[in-house]
Amino acid sequence: MLTPSFLDELRARTTLSAVISPHVKLLRAGREWKACCPFHNEKTPSFTVNDEKHFYHCFGCGAHGDAIRFLTENRGLPFMDAVKELAAAAGLEVPAADPRAQEKAKRQATLHDVMADAAAWFAEQLDGIDGAEARAYCSKRGIGAAAIKRFGIGFAPDRRNGLRKALERHGDDKLIECGLLIRIEDEPKKEPYDRFRGRLMIPIRDARGRVIGFGGRILGAGEPKYLNSPETVLFDKGSSLYNIDRASPASRASKRLIVVEGYMDVIGLDRGGIAEVVAPNGTALTERQLELLWRMDPSPILCFDGDAAGQKAAIRAAARALPMLGPERTLSFVALPEGQDPDDLVNSGGRDAVEALLAAPEPLVDRLWRHEVDATPLATPEQRAGLKQRLIDHAAAIGDRSLSQLYRDEWMERFFALTRRDRGAAPSPGAPFTPQRRGTWVKGKGFVPPEKPLEDATLAIGRDSVGPHEARAIAAGLTLFPDLLMEEAELLGALPFADPVAEALKQRLLDAALSGRPLDSQGLLPILSEARTAKLLSEVQRGTGVVFSFNRNETDPARGRADLKAVIELLGARREIAIALATATRRVAEGDEAAVAEQHRLAQANQETIKRLADFSNPD
Repeated sequence: MLTPSFLDELRARTTLSAVISPHVKLLRAGREWKACCPFHNEKTPSFTVNDEKHFYHCFGCGAHGDAIRFLTENRGLPFMDAVKELAAAAGLEVPAADPRAQEKAKRQATLHDVMADAAAWFAEQLDGIDGAEARAYCSKRGIGAAAIKRFGIGFAPDRRNGLRKALERHGDDKLIECGLLIRIEDEPKKEPYDRFRGRLMIPIRDARGRVIGFGGRILGAGEPKYLNSPETVLFDKGSSLYNIDRASPASRASKRLIVVEGYMDVIGLDRGGIAEVVAPNGTALTERQLELLWRMDPSPILCFDGDAAGQKAAIRAAARALPMLGPERTLSFVALPEGQDPDDLVNSGGRDAVEALLAAPEPLVDRLWRHEVDATPLATPEQRAGLKQRLIDHAAAIGDRSLSQLYRDEWMERFFALTRRDRGAAPSPGAPFTPQRRGTWVKGKGFVPPEKPLEDATLAIGRDSVGPHEARAIAAGLTLFPDLLMEEAELLGALPFADPVAEALKQRLLDAALSGRPLDSQGLLPILSEARTAKLLSEVQRGTGVVFSFNRNETDPARGRADLKAVIELLGARREIAIALATATRRVAEGDEAAVAEQHRLAQANQETIKRLADFSNPD
């Protein structure tokens, strides 16, 4: 744990302009320095550096911080790495952690040296006689000398002990620990051998630019196409991103971050002048990698291949991201033309072709909607019910409750608009059904004139929120049967209560239920005894105008619980009917005659729901 006094001394010993000047061109302005801000694009300098006060500030975008903040924000270094770098430059010793952590750090530092030497040796082999085929491959892919140097690309000759002999000064144990050699566990007498042989070698670096692993691409036929370093002390493939060291500062300058599928995709876009690109290390995106992405950009663009495998990977990433979404954490999507990868796109149209795709990424809410709608036909009630449930499940997976509700509302509005349009589809799947304009043939009656649009008075029965009296009755009922809070949490969260007092009590009860504590009548007592909650409950009980069966003293508890559950679900159904009725009514107003019958059907369904609700307020 670093003390405030140590951090203050570190700042005092650090000349801020010296830290920033290697990355930003500074101009002296009196006692300060000025520059164009590295955190946003500008032509007139508004970024100032004050060495005396040890902070920088941009009057354009508001970026503000000290030397540590600059290294974490501009270069993407973890906090402790930034502190260690500044301390080394200032001649300060960072307070030691516990002995085990010290030993691990020391071992990691040694292994970083091994990996750096391995990367240098691979680079030498690419330039040598053995590297001719690898150089030809790079040339074919349009990877020139500058890109080879920029990414540190090398070559592993097809020899069992090439690297082992070249780095024998480090010893087999360290090479094995770095994942560079393979030891045959069942035959300890056999010598270890090189893991990477006959492959183009692509170094994987951490945020500080240190080599932590390799991706090796085979040049001829064979499997696997890519061979990655195994998990080591340095390399956790699920917690690192390829090209993060270069993409992090580039992302801050461009205000965007692009995620592609593989190493060559990153290098391909770099050829097109786009540097703010990362890739997972041969795996699907993990939660830890998503966290890294969101540190750099609130809405990374996933740019995956347009084939089935690429789009499956995109949807898998979307589903994995749902529990972690928030107002400043989302994803957007771009699909490459089928059969093309970033190399092909850059080759055919250059940067302009790529930018045209990236200009309009598809938001997460639209991408998941499109995926689920296209997943199955929607010709039968069962298929439509399946679509609805999948959408509800996706929304429920979102951890942020407010955002979860917004997603659900958005998708349900689209669902009802889509299914009302397609209802009654004829033999061809999805074909719209249009009733006869002259009327409908009814046996014994002949042609019956088509139904007329409903009057405003009839439509007024629709309601998409819970009325004040009903709301207070339900809120009071939930205090009697608190176990229903978790069971019906999703539906209760979606039901707006027109009465603010009942709504506040409902939200307080839901917060308690979703906090993870077990809730029964006894478990709820401490919550209800809190001053604010007790006041809400008192007002709700005093103002309850509708007496449902579950609030009557003489009602059997088992029946009361069942009735409360039924009322909640009926109110949820009534709300969905009301939303659909509003959509149908809008279509009628726009001249859509086919919507008239749907409008009547929904109004009748609404009346039936109201009658069923009345049964619970007037029990037998």
